[in-house]
Amino acid sequence: MSTSQPDEATKATAKAVDDLPLLRGNRIRLRGFRQDDIDDVYALYSDPAVTLFWSFPAWTQRAQAEDLLQHAIVSCSSDKILCWAIADSGSDRLIGSLTLFNINRAQGRADIGYALHSGQWGKGYAKEALRLVLDYVFDTLKLRRVEADIDPRNTGSCKLVQGLGFRHEGLLRERWLVDDALQDSAIYGLLARDWHNQRRS
Repeated sequence: MSTSQPDEATKATAKAVDDLPLLRGNRIRLRGFRQDDIDDVYALYSDPAVTLFWSFPAWTQRAQAEDLLQHAIVSCSSDKILCWAIADSGSDRLIGSLTLFNINRAQGRADIGYALHSGQWGKGYAKEALRLVLDYVFDTLKLRRVEADIDPRNTGSCKLVQGLGFRHEGLLRERWLVDDALQDSAIYGLLARDWHNQRRS
């Protein structure tokens, strides 16, 4: 009988599965990333339309997708970072990503970021995904505050979070340097009490 123990990568993956809940919506589900997502992940972040206002330029090498997948699969922790694949409910194919990061349980806050394949824009998928995660953040994790850092030129994303109750709280000028271009950050914040009041109304 074998007495070998699971290696660290296996244990990390098992913990990630434990920490990352499956969140089901009407048309999408938020699940963990899988190795067979690699082509869809590469298609997502190699699209210049998706990365126009992102924190890194469009990918040019498939290895970049492999690196992100590995990180997303093994680094999940409800005390640090949670990385969901946004998947179509019918086909289970990845159509985007949503990440809760800089989680600080002691301070009751976290940051949120999301991306959707450009061919899926305008269909309400991002809004549905954000609603699922915000319910989880405030009802299960019991955080007090979620922040979104958005390039102010990304008017669609700004309108999306404002429609969910986020408030514009400030502008940080020339915060990021991406592909030799300086980008500002519009900071949006949502409090648990505002989210709960909005749901009740």
